[in-house]
Amino acid sequence: MYKIGLCFVLVMAGIVCFSPPAKADDVLNIINQAVKQYKSGDYAGAASNLDYASQLVRQKKSEKMKELLPAPLAGWQAEPAKAQAVGTAVFGGGITVSRVYKKEHSSVTVEIVSDSPILQSLMMMLNNPMFAGAGGGMLVTIKGQRAILKYDEARRTGDVNIVVAGRFMVTVKGRRVNKSDLLAYAGAVDYKALAGQ
Repeated sequence: MYKIGLCFVLVMAGIVCFSPPAKADDVLNIINQAVKQYKSGDYAGAASNLDYASQLVRQKKSEKMKELLPAPLAGWQAEPAKAQAVGTAVFGGGITVSRVYKKEHSSVTVEIVSDSPILQSLMMMLNNPMFAGAGGGMLVTIKGQRAILKYDEARRTGDVNIVVAGRFMVTVKGRRVNKSDLLAYAGAVDYKALAGQ
């Protein structure tokens, strides 16, 4: 266990050493402090600071991911984007960014989840059409991405779930919306940029 911790500390220390000069960065300062604690034998303090630094990195990533949420489509208005980053102690951890779009009585929510264990179960569904059909969904392709679409014509509600690069899950949920609007928002996500994160 200590060998794994030492490797992580050394890798992070290498990043700190070879990073270009910049103004003080909270993450790097905390990692430097963790390295000092590790060297002095304060393993609990080092582990705590590395966990804290990891959480700060997740927060930075979530802020960057918010930029990938699509702009409102013509005639729609969007609420401010929201971001949440949780550590592995909470449901396995992960980063979630979301934005709500409204038009009269219709609403659509676009959500992107990263680094979450629930991605594995969705990937299994996407790779097995029988699973998708059993849940009332159908497989569709959106901008080259495999997706599961569920839509209730009578209630005008539905959702689209897409796994991107095996690391991100995009969910588009709609209430009182046409299927075309739901698919339009699913198609408005920049999947290429997301895969590059």
